[in-house]
Amino acid sequence: MSQERIHLVIIDPQNDFCDLPDAYLPAHVAGKARTAPSLPVTGAHADMLRIAALIDAAGNAITDISVTLDSHQHIDIAHPTFWRDARGDAIGAFTQITAADVRAGRYVPRLEGALPRVLAYLDQLEAAGRYTHMVWPVHCEIGTWGHNVHRDVLAAYNRWEEATLRTVNKVVKGTNPWTEHYSAVRAEVPDPADAATELNAAFIAQLREADRILITGEAGSHCVKATTEHIAEQLGAQRLTLLVDCMSPVSGFEPQYRAFIEAMRARGATIATSTDVLPTLQAALACAES
Repeated sequence: MSQERIHLVIIDPQNDFCDLPDAYLPAHVAGKARTAPSLPVTGAHADMLRIAALIDAAGNAITDISVTLDSHQHIDIAHPTFWRDARGDAIGAFTQITAADVRAGRYVPRLEGALPRVLAYLDQLEAAGRYTHMVWPVHCEIGTWGHNVHRDVLAAYNRWEEATLRTVNKVVKGTNPWTEHYSAVRAEVPDPADAATELNAAFIAQLREADRILITGEAGSHCVKATTEHIAEQLGAQRLTLLVDCMSPVSGFEPQYRAFIEAMRARGATIATSTDVLPTLQAALACAES
């Protein structure tokens, strides 16, 4: 009997998104501030532990694993480093910016000559109706500790790689500093000059081969939501299973997260937990091996 193809998708399991305990933080260096996650999601550390446990317990029942990696420049349209206010002062994280704000001069890009491009981006983002532009703390900057994968998830999928001799598929997103890239499938406003912001056809082709796609990661209200919605647009929702004990929303965005979960349920996705699916995975593996 052929084995059901199960593709586990782990969205942005990175240190900057995890509410890590002190034991998971880098060793303190005298005279310097302790390195800590820049955008921790409440509950994310526990989510990561459950993801790691699922990988170890399911083993070869998982036929493919993809890990998406939020990967930003220091100066990015979604970082405070990109902006100044009407007085020329720095702006704080968690500032929402609309095209109307920019046209009124309340917020201005620091880069001279960038205004037309910024307004075109904000106009397109708002026309899509999915998100209002948010300025987040500098996060998942390429090359930093915060960009790294949570150590237990990394260790678990490395064990899976060694046991199965398969390679975890890494999906990099967010390197273009001119557009928000919540989804691993495409940017919210694709840049015609940058193919990396357009539809990731290779990733979708890999997912299309799966019988079932397990969705996990952070944050449920943003990158998980956007990625899942785009996968459903391409493949339908029926083969998707959202493991809700392996994802959490950004604080303050719980209503958007709950609405997303219910919308996906209505479209035919399965809403479950890692403990719900594990017996079925183990049984399917045993059947395939018999």
